[in-house]
Amino acid sequence: MTSGSAHDPRTIIITGASSGIGKKAAVALAAGGATVAVVGRNPERTRAVAEEVGGIAYVCDFDRLDAVRELAQKLLDAHPRIDALANNAGGLVSQRAVTADGFERTLQSNHLAPFLLTRLLLPRILESDGRVISTSSAANMFGRVRPDDLNWGKRPWLGGWGAYGTSKLLTNMFISQLAARSRVKAFAFHPGIVTTSFGMNSATMRVVSSVTNGHYGISADAGAVPLIQLAGPTTIGVPSGTYFDQLKPFGRQAPQAKNTMLAEVVWERTSEMVGLPASLD
Repeated sequence: MTSGSAHDPRTIIITGASSGIGKKAAVALAAGGATVAVVGRNPERTRAVAEEVGGIAYVCDFDRLDAVRELAQKLLDAHPRIDALANNAGGLVSQRAVTADGFERTLQSNHLAPFLLTRLLLPRILESDGRVISTSSAANMFGRVRPDDLNWGKRPWLGGWGAYGTSKLLTNMFISQLAARSRVKAFAFHPGIVTTSFGMNSATMRVVSSVTNGHYGISADAGAVPLIQLAGPTTIGVPSGTYFDQLKPFGRQAPQAKNTMLAEVVWERTSEMVGLPASLD
């Protein structure tokens, strides 16, 4: 990646920006001169981060697709330019649950909601020759996509790790298909194992945190670096659709990530689930 100018006049939207690497990236990108739209679930934290970075707070619950549609409209109304969209929201659900839309929560928050938001904002992003960045995970390696069971109703839950890994594999497939179907610059990345509040409703993560006294991974500052680099005013230097392992391009992915036919099926199925046509025309 090649550094851009010291002052970044662009507009960047970051979801999941009220804490963790999203917050760190919002602060860093705003310090570089960008206007940052801070999207989060928690009203107080989201507004506090927006105030800190001089941006606008957008509170949105990804468990409601109508709320995502409302968010997209608010962003379009407020921002005549969208130079980068960072899909960073999402998480691990330790017990299977279904949203009001009828979809499993991990699938909706990690895949369906960012897919819908990206699709609704894409024309504006393309107008600015912008880019889309999605936070993925090395957990994609133990994901397994079944088009007949995206809702994870036919497989054992096992603390949600299989559904989580699969949602991150879906993230990578989404980014590769977005790159193939449009001229947008699209990238996914694994931030590293970051010590944040992520997954603390999971018994496994609580045990790991307790045993290591909270020192099981890298800091949020370190984990935010790939997001800052990919969303910032940099020349990436690799093809659109690339998956990064931290700052290293072409990271390891589950074999299904390279299955173009499967990715196309997932794109079509996802479009149907969120009520959009598969075509970007």
